[in-house]
Amino acid sequence: MNDNVSQEFEPPLGEDLSSIEAVFSTSTVDEKPFGKTEIPHSDFNIISTEVQKFRSKIFPEATDKQWNSWRWQIQNSFTNFKKLSEILDINNIIDFDFLSKSRKLPLRITPYYASLFHNKQNDNAIAKSVIPSRLELVVSPGEESDPLHEEDMCPVPNLVHRYPDRVLMLSTGFCSVYCRYCTRSHMVAKDKKHYGVKAWETSIEYIRNNPKVRDVVISGGDPLTMPDKHIEYLLSSLRAIPHVEIIRIGTKVPMVMPQRITNTLVKILKKYHPIYMSIHSVHPDEITPEVAEACTRIANAGIVMGSQTVLLKGVNDNVETMKELMHRLLKIRIKPYYIYQCDPIPGSSHFRTPVSKGLEIIRGLRGHTSGYAIPHYVIDAPGGGGKIPLLPEYYQGRDGDYVVMKNFEGKTYKYYDPIE
Repeated sequence: MNDNVSQEFEPPLGEDLSSIEAVFSTSTVDEKPFGKTEIPHSDFNIISTEVQKFRSKIFPEATDKQWNSWRWQIQNSFTNFKKLSEILDINNIIDFDFLSKSRKLPLRITPYYASLFHNKQNDNAIAKSVIPSRLELVVSPGEESDPLHEEDMCPVPNLVHRYPDRVLMLSTGFCSVYCRYCTRSHMVAKDKKHYGVKAWETSIEYIRNNPKVRDVVISGGDPLTMPDKHIEYLLSSLRAIPHVEIIRIGTKVPMVMPQRITNTLVKILKKYHPIYMSIHSVHPDEITPEVAEACTRIANAGIVMGSQTVLLKGVNDNVETMKELMHRLLKIRIKPYYIYQCDPIPGSSHFRTPVSKGLEIIRGLRGHTSGYAIPHYVIDAPGGGGKIPLLPEYYQGRDGDYVVMKNFEGKTYKYYDPIE
């Protein structure tokens, strides 16, 4: 057990996050931001040039302290098309009137993340990934709200047990940004809340009573949107279970709200090693000075980061974009881990590429860049089959005592491998 784990850690049972949730779920950019005295101190103080221009124009009254507060970022998120129209050319948005009135397509974008596509074309890759489209209401064959059948694999509420030695814990229903292709869109944007400590008790007890579980993935929603003391309570509870070897956190927060990665948070995380972090990134433009600072803090705390990237039509579905993304991730110490085929959630057909496109991208990376820069291309099998890796056909079969292979250039080679 980690010596830093306190057996005397007092769970914050007295707070159900109702006051925080009131801010997070009901506040919009039309409301006044936090007053100067209401913003907690933040040690995150990076504001890059382009982001600064956006802030000065769209949030001229926001102070540096406010902008660099993750709570301010959530409270002032873009949650309706009326406010979003201030940074987008609505004349080029198809069905703008319909979208602005639709309650079936909720949106949430932090001011920081919105700054990345401000003054750019509406078909900008990052904008496409977070701005609702009427195409989301078109349900195609094979699509379903829970394509991975996670709900069928929940032995207790909010805990998915698909693989023998690891579980996925849904720690919260809240996200700071709503990705339009999200696998768990059936829960995110509907729950809009943090579950709180009491909701975790049955999950923690299940893990405690199942000694085969050695690996716990904390997901959601996004667990890094929770307050520090709730994150610490959850980590300390899991680390106190002897057979839990590693804890992983799945998050997009470092990409969409890097201000959340405070030194205080990092100090909490490093107490419960080994901690791993799977960071969701879809495009090289996400890698800004702010993101680099956030990821440097995470890496310097000894937390190993791996990327998870969804293959999206019109966003990152070409070799050049994907290679650039993987290179930029490596430069900020994130190991490319997975490229996911887009899950068939309702209304996602306009995002999905043919599987052949994913294979083409892997073929375009293998041999043309560092091995460290090449992720696994996987399909998370509909119906709960788990992640299935796919590779181009490098193995060509056998020729007598030889294995026949093709390399990245398409040249054929033989390897002596006699059959015993």
